[in-house]
Amino acid sequence: AVLGGCAGAPVQEMSNARQAIRAAEHAGAAATAPVVMGEAKQLLKSAESLLRRGDYRSARDQAELARTRAVEARSLAETAKASQPP
Repeated sequence: AVLGGCAGAPVQEMSNARQAIRAAEHAGAAATAPVVMGEAKQLLKSAESLLRRGDYRSARDQAELARTRAVEARSLAETAKASQPP
């Protein structure tokens, strides 16, 4: 019963990571923060692979890292846009 909360597939974390990556792409992170964006995408791929293998805890961790990196990439992209002359 104690592990019940951790045992399920990390559906929400995977969704959060995908949404954060889409938002970063929309902000232009692929061009302005390609390394960080690439890391986010690679972490999501890793999470998807772990999910398919049933390693939900590791998949959750990777998805959360992917979201964090995507948020960072989006922030870098938005900062770069804001610093451009009009």
